[in-house]
Amino acid sequence: MERKMTGARFIGETLKGYGVTHVFLVQAILRRTLVELEDLGIQRILTHSEKAAAYMADGYARMSGKPGICMSQSVGAANLAAGLQDPYLGHSPVIAITGRKKPIAQYRNAYQEISHGPMYDSVTKYNVNVDTIEQLPLFLCQAFREATTGAPRPVHLDLLGFAGEVIEAAETDVEVVIEEPYARYPAIRPVPERDRLEKAVNILENAICPVIISGGGAMASSAGPDIVQLAEMHSIPVATSNDGKGIIIDTHPLSVGVVGSYSCQSANHVVSEADLVLFIGCNTGDQVTNNWTLPKPSTSIIQIDINPSELGRSYRNTFGLFGDAKVTVQRLCKLINRNDKNTKWFERTQRLVREWKDLIEPLRESDAKPIRPERLCKEITDTLPSDAVLISDTGYSAVWSSTMVYLTDPKQRYLRAAGSLGWSYPASLGVKCASPDRPVICFTGDGGFWYHLAELETAKRWGIKTVTVINNNNGLGQCIMGVNQAYGDSPGKREEVYGFEAVDFARIAQDIGCLGIRVESPDMISDALKEALAADKPAVVDVVTDQSSRPPIPWSPPSK
Repeated sequence: MERKMTGARFIGETLKGYGVTHVFLVQAILRRTLVELEDLGIQRILTHSEKAAAYMADGYARMSGKPGICMSQSVGAANLAAGLQDPYLGHSPVIAITGRKKPIAQYRNAYQEISHGPMYDSVTKYNVNVDTIEQLPLFLCQAFREATTGAPRPVHLDLLGFAGEVIEAAETDVEVVIEEPYARYPAIRPVPERDRLEKAVNILENAICPVIISGGGAMASSAGPDIVQLAEMHSIPVATSNDGKGIIIDTHPLSVGVVGSYSCQSANHVVSEADLVLFIGCNTGDQVTNNWTLPKPSTSIIQIDINPSELGRSYRNTFGLFGDAKVTVQRLCKLINRNDKNTKWFERTQRLVREWKDLIEPLRESDAKPIRPERLCKEITDTLPSDAVLISDTGYSAVWSSTMVYLTDPKQRYLRAAGSLGWSYPASLGVKCASPDRPVICFTGDGGFWYHLAELETAKRWGIKTVTVINNNNGLGQCIMGVNQAYGDSPGKREEVYGFEAVDFARIAQDIGCLGIRVESPDMISDALKEALAADKPAVVDVVTDQSSRPPIPWSPPSK
């Protein structure tokens, strides 16, 4: 007699087989499955909001390369969809599972029910209804294939039953089959044709002032060592997108920093002066190109991407290489015959980096009170363990951390929000679940931390020992300049639209049972960070900073 199992057991054994260690959820969803997950040793992280569950799954996925699983019942589906915007923009393999009411309840004003499909269309690459137990084996395995192939992005399964109970209660005699390649990203590493690789090498060898721009795709592909090898063969300077920070350590002679609108002045200068830009696993959107002012329109472009539709998307003079970043760069290194190095170009890029660091170093050493964010970044640099993972929010948090916290060890990692303020704290919990033995430090502002403050309780309940550093300036610092420009000389209460109450987050953390440290002087930062890193519980370091601080305006080439 063929063995039958419930849908709940099938889901559980499939997730276990694909190497899933945690799921992130808001009740009520797949309750029978949750029982099976406990039996199978998979942690069930109950969160306080669906967006936080999605962000935790995102952090887990970006750190591990394995799909992150998040779930909610029917009424939470809209919130969960909103949480998928960041993993969609950040190319993260997240699998979202929701429930929906039976067909008889549709279009009849059923309590808490709206159509889910349209909400997920714009934030997923695969969005399907699971109506029968026969569909479950097909669609669940396809979800892993979709999430881990090509450019990774979220997928969505909408199960029958407001909590998916119809599917999990049904029985199937279909065997659980695990397709090992699709358990993590990249499942498949395509390689460009040899003739195109040879032509790319020819273009590269004939460039006088080339530069590499590495992005999040290169990071996800683990292409860092290969990119550094390629750069060193020709003394090619390396800039990164914010998502690509860490591909090359910030202290390497060929590192010129983060390029674009959240950027180091040196990187923008170098890309502007280059005669060839090699984009590796990096889109050519407005942020990394500083609103398409970098590189110059006449610059030759080589672009390596695992998504062929990205090749030449923003620059018509692009020579495209469709392939995985790591294996493509490895092939380029093998084909390069010349090792000529342009000493003048190397010296020029080094001088630009020195000028940038000389500009910001007095602020990184500042003893001012309230504390300058640059000084906070310097102290994080000095304290960051060699295998630490630094997680950053968007906005000024991303600017400060990506340009003024220096990664000095190849084992250090940097992850930042793809655009959603409030992402970093829940994401850091997901990162820690994926890498429990590594120090995980979240860098956020008070504006970002307020979004998901409740997840401190989640961290305490599950013993997720992250360190959260709050750049606390009592407001949305990045918005102040725009608000002031809008008011001009007009009178009014402008602070009402960017300011918050002064709050001691360290005390809140303590009341929840976490470690909380309040820092009001620069000389306190180092000891506070060390204490937090050594703590046996989640820690919050609440740093009182100067609300008037602004990072340097990104450098742009002079307009014609």
